[in-house]
Amino acid sequence: MRLTFYGVRGSTASPGPDTQRYGGNTSCVHVELEIGKQLILDAGTGIRKLGQNLAQNDDPIFILLSHGHWDHIQGYPFFAPIYQPDRRIRVMTPEPQGHRQLCSLFEQMDGSSFPVRAEDLPSEGECIFEDVVGYMKKEQIHVALKALNHPGGGVAYRIEEDGVSVAYVTDNELDPPGKVHTTYDEWVAFCSGVDVLIHDAQYTEADMPHKHGWGHSLTSQVRQLAVDAEVGSLVMFHHDPDRSDAQLDEVQRENERFFKGKSAPTKSYCAWEGCELRVTRQRTGTLIQNN
Repeated sequence: MRLTFYGVRGSTASPGPDTQRYGGNTSCVHVELEIGKQLILDAGTGIRKLGQNLAQNDDPIFILLSHGHWDHIQGYPFFAPIYQPDRRIRVMTPEPQGHRQLCSLFEQMDGSSFPVRAEDLPSEGECIFEDVVGYMKKEQIHVALKALNHPGGGVAYRIEEDGVSVAYVTDNELDPPGKVHTTYDEWVAFCSGVDVLIHDAQYTEADMPHKHGWGHSLTSQVRQLAVDAEVGSLVMFHHDPDRSDAQLDEVQRENERFFKGKSAPTKSYCAWEGCELRVTRQRTGTLIQNN
């Protein structure tokens, strides 16, 4: 399984001189399975560059949305494969919020907010928002789901293939002040033993208490989850748009100090655009491109 990060920011795109190394595009991760299937996790602005690469072939594409907030859908109108005649594209997100989230993805292409209407696209698109797990199983893709602790709802994905696993848990608050959809112990169980955990880590302690309840986790909380769930590699994701490259460098140094102090074997990375991880049973979470 190969993971490539095309967008790693949260809330809004943040291009500029202070974010050049980690990147300023919003959430999008490409997952290439050994069986040849192409999965895309979220359709933020990072999906534009990914689409340029995927337009070079005609493989079917499966897009898994975590939720319908703007920073996770706004790149879709610029995704080149949707303009390819008969290109097979499946966009999915589970109930109970699935139908509304898919509407938010396509309604931005209404001829007014965007000049091309979704119904005029030449690609062979299909929306799946019921029994996503069953549908994917028919495609020989094994996924599990868990509800996010995030305003408006959403879903995390765990993807498994041939003995390796990846959990994608973005826009998730591990210690929400309000209603808890998934407890911390349930997150530990959901992420237990994954080879790669991609988790929302938008905030630091300095952001609190003002942003408590906004639906995102602290970097310190995510580190502890990685230890408790005994994950192979932790990839911090959905960086705050105001977090500079230098500040993310410091977060990474804190990661290294933390895991060394815990004598934990977990590898850790702050995600950046262009980061690639090759996940195999022999060499879990092997970094194959650096910044």
